[in-house]
Amino acid sequence: MFGLSRWAGGLVARYGSRLPLTVGPLVAACGIALFAVVPQNGSYWTAFFPAVVVMGLGMTITVAPLTTTVMNAVPNSESGVASGVNNAVSRLASLLVVAAFGAVLVTVFNHSLDRHLAQLALSPNVRAQVDAARPQLAATHNPDPIIQRAIAESFVSGYRTVIWMATGFATLSAITAWLLIESGAPSSTERANVRKYSWLLVKQD
Repeated sequence: MFGLSRWAGGLVARYGSRLPLTVGPLVAACGIALFAVVPQNGSYWTAFFPAVVVMGLGMTITVAPLTTTVMNAVPNSESGVASGVNNAVSRLASLLVVAAFGAVLVTVFNHSLDRHLAQLALSPNVRAQVDAARPQLAATHNPDPIIQRAIAESFVSGYRTVIWMATGFATLSAITAWLLIESGAPSSTERANVRKYSWLLVKQD
């Protein structure tokens, strides 16, 4: 994102806001979805690194044009306020989504683990030990390989649920941008603002 922010911000000057704010989230959604479909026991370079690259490219196409669009939406005299609101919203949104996705992951993990454990004939003591370690999620270790496998599968189930939700939200943002942002070439003032804020985009990213 640091290396390509200037290029991504320039997309607004060439194509307007609608196209990059539609394509960017779609590319990011593809990258996020790759995290859900890659084999969990694969190597980092063959399984996770491609997903990181695709998601990063999508975020790069999205973030700088989004910031440029926000800055173009207000008079130059209010650009500082617009930048502050944009930064505050992005920080608050990240905090809220981490909390919400964390709650979803824990809920799915517990539900899936209950389902797995119900199929095993566990003594009350063993079940109590497993239940006491639930807050550790995937960090939970149990000497019984069957129970350990149930814990791992339950965590992956919660993880994939969160990943698919993130994929859906990214796709929804692309659809929203396509429907709500007017198409058309940017004005000369908007092109000038892209050059004016290009260094700001790099610093923010």
